[in-house]
Amino acid sequence: MEITADNPCPCRALDADQASYAQCCQPFHEHRASGQVLPATAEQLMRSRYSAFVLGLADYLLQSWHETTRPAELLLDEDLHWEGLDIVKTRSGGAQASRGVVEFTAHYSQDGQRGSQHEVSTFVRENGAWFYLDALY
Repeated sequence: MEITADNPCPCRALDADQASYAQCCQPFHEHRASGQVLPATAEQLMRSRYSAFVLGLADYLLQSWHETTRPAELLLDEDLHWEGLDIVKTRSGGAQASRGVVEFTAHYSQDGQRGSQHEVSTFVRENGAWFYLDALY
């Protein structure tokens, strides 16, 4: 999927506050490798990872995945269309925390069928950068 900086950010498609991609996840996507612009919270990383799935940014997903749980490669399903993200609850993971937990539901469609993925994800911050660690369930 292609999105311009002025489009609503994919992670905010279901929110009343539809920040633009440029105001939300784009800076994280463009600057993760250099470390210049990083998510300040676990929820921001979760949102940026969801947007990366929507946009097919496998490199960003791998870069933001903790090295102890990261797969060697990531193949994204092009037939899966992500349609929105609901953050259910965020536990810890604030700007001063070193660990975070974010519960979310991601909605999708595939082959004309709608579905959702519910997950409680854990995150860890190392040297100022948040990483996805794993899913509790």
